[in-house]
Amino acid sequence: MWPPGARAALLLLGCLVWGATAQPGAGLHEVSIGTFTELTLDPTSPTEILLQNIPSNVSFILFQVHTQFQNVTLSLSKIPNRNNSDTGSDTGLLTVLHSEQTLCTWYLESSYPDEILASVVNIPYTERDPVPGACNLEFDLDIYPNLHLEYNLYETTITFAPANLGYARDASPPACDVTTGQTSRWRLQYDIYQYFLPENNLNSSTLLAHLQKMYMVEQVIANGFKLATLESSDPPLASFSSIPGQGVIYTVIVRDPLLNTSAAYVPAHTYACNFTAKMDNCYTLGKSSTKVFFTFCAVIGLFICFFGHRYLKTELFFMGFTITGFLMFILLSRVTLLEYDTRLYLTAVTGVFGGLLLVAFWWRCGCVRVCILFVGLVFGFLVASIIFFTPIGEYGVFRNNLVFWLTFCCFMMVSSVLLIIPKHVRCLCKVICDTICIFFFLSIWEWEEGY
Repeated sequence: MWPPGARAALLLLGCLVWGATAQPGAGLHEVSIGTFTELTLDPTSPTEILLQNIPSNVSFILFQVHTQFQNVTLSLSKIPNRNNSDTGSDTGLLTVLHSEQTLCTWYLESSYPDEILASVVNIPYTERDPVPGACNLEFDLDIYPNLHLEYNLYETTITFAPANLGYARDASPPACDVTTGQTSRWRLQYDIYQYFLPENNLNSSTLLAHLQKMYMVEQVIANGFKLATLESSDPPLASFSSIPGQGVIYTVIVRDPLLNTSAAYVPAHTYACNFTAKMDNCYTLGKSSTKVFFTFCAVIGLFICFFGHRYLKTELFFMGFTITGFLMFILLSRVTLLEYDTRLYLTAVTGVFGGLLLVAFWWRCGCVRVCILFVGLVFGFLVASIIFFTPIGEYGVFRNNLVFWLTFCCFMMVSSVLLIIPKHVRCLCKVICDTICIFFFLSIWEWEEGY
C-alpha cells in the first residue's frame, strides 16, 4: 500500500513530466505542401514549422509568411542570423533541398507585443522551374524570392532580385552572368501582376483570404491583372500609382519560355498608408482639408458644367486654378517635405492666383483664342491621361521617361490643335474636367462613409 503522501508526490511528478514534454509541442506546427495555414503567433516564444514527406522530384521549397502590417522574422534556424533569415509582413525563404531530404523546418518569431494572425504556405518547385531571386546581388540573402516594396502618397515601387534557371538536388547552380545567350538565365521573362482587395476594407482576415488567390502561378494568372512584362535585360523594378487606403497585392511570375515553366515570387501587399502612426494613419484618411478642397471644386465644377457657357470669366478662372494648382501640387510633392495640409493650402492659394491671372489676361488683352488655348491644354492633358490608362500605356517603349513624356505632350498638343473652334473646346473640356471633380468629391465622402 502506498504511503499517504506518495500518491500526491507521484501525481505532481506526472504533471511536471507531462508539462515538460507538452511545452515544446505547443510551438510546433506541421504543414502540408501547397496548403495555406493560419497561425496565431505568440510573441513570447518562436513558432516552429515542420514539413515532412517531401517528394523526391521537388528541388526547392518556397516558404512564405504573411501578416497585415506586423513584421515577422522567418528563419531557417532557432537563432536567426543575417544569412538565413528575413523580416517583414510579406516575407519568404527559398530552401534548396539535398539528396534524400524529405523534411524541412522553419522558425517564426515576432517582436510585436500582442498575438499576431498570420498565414503560412510552402510551394514546391522542380529542377525545371526557374528559381526566384537566385541571382541576387542587392539584398542580404543569397536567394531573395521576395518583392521589396516602397510607397508614398503618390507612387508604389516594387523591386526584385533576378531569377536563375532551375537545377537538380546537389547540383551546382548555373552561372548568373557569365553568358547572355538562350542557355542562361537571360532568357527568362518576368510578368508583374496586380490584385485589388475589396474597397474600404482594412480587415486582416480579408487580406489573408485574398492572398490565397495570389501565391501560386495558376491562381495569379486566373485572378490577377497583368501590368507589364519585363525582359531579363530590363531593370528589375516597376512603379505604379498609389491609392491610400486601398489594399493592393503585387506579385511577379518568372517564366522560362524554352522549357515552358514558371515560378512565382512571394506576393507583397500595401495599403499605401501606415497602420500604426498616431496621425494620418489608414483609419484617418478622410481628412477635413481634402473634403473642403474637393467640395469647393465640385460645387464650382457643377456650376460650370451647366452654366459655364454663360459665364466665361468663371470658366477661365476655374481652368487657370486647375492648371496652376495641379503644377504647384506636383512641384511641392517632388521637391519639399511639407505636410499634406500645407501642400494643399499652398496649392489652393496658387490655384486662385493662377485663375485670377488668366482672367486678368483676358480682361486686359481681350484675346479669347489665347485663353482658350489654356483650356485646350487641360482638355489635351485629360485625353492623354485617358489614352495612357488603356493598354496602350503598358507597351514597353513607354517605360522610357523621354519617350513617355514626348508622346504624352504630343497627345496634348494634337487634342488641342484639332479642336480649334473655341466653343467646342470649352464644352468638351468643361464637361470632362468638371465631371472628374464631382467624381473626386463623391470618392472622398464615400471613403469616409466606408468606415
